[in-house]
Amino acid sequence: MSDLASRTNQVNEIRRALPHRYPFLLVDRIVEVSPDGTRAVAIKNVTVNEPFFQGHFPDNAIMPGVLIVEALAQAAGAALLGSAARDGKLAMLAGLDGFRFRRPVVPGDTLRLEVALIKMRGPVGRVQGRALVDGQVAAEGEITFALVSSS
Repeated sequence: MSDLASRTNQVNEIRRALPHRYPFLLVDRIVEVSPDGTRAVAIKNVTVNEPFFQGHFPDNAIMPGVLIVEALAQAAGAALLGSAARDGKLAMLAGLDGFRFRRPVVPGDTLRLEVALIKMRGPVGRVQGRALVDGQVAAEGEITFALVSSS
């Protein structure tokens, strides 16, 4: 399969796993997913054309921290919901713990979104997330989610 066809298939897989669409789909590529769906790495390419940069901030563009957290949550959702056992489910954000923002994310940065499942109890789970730029931690913390029926 050509590289272009492979990338197109991946975009379609992300869209199948996540309900988000422009301008709120914040995962561009899945780099890896563990076979058991407990760990994933995704990429978000941050461009100057992102709609949030119009107001945050017009003369000093910085990606809002809440959107970095959302990108991590989407990366976790893409990995966890990729499992056939969770078909028909939607991951809803249920809580955030210990988030720290270590460096600004600006246009031109590539966010490496690393998520790992800490625990799953029934429909509620918790992941550890780290967003990195050039190997430096931009944000990190824990995300709690609940799996609910998507219909």
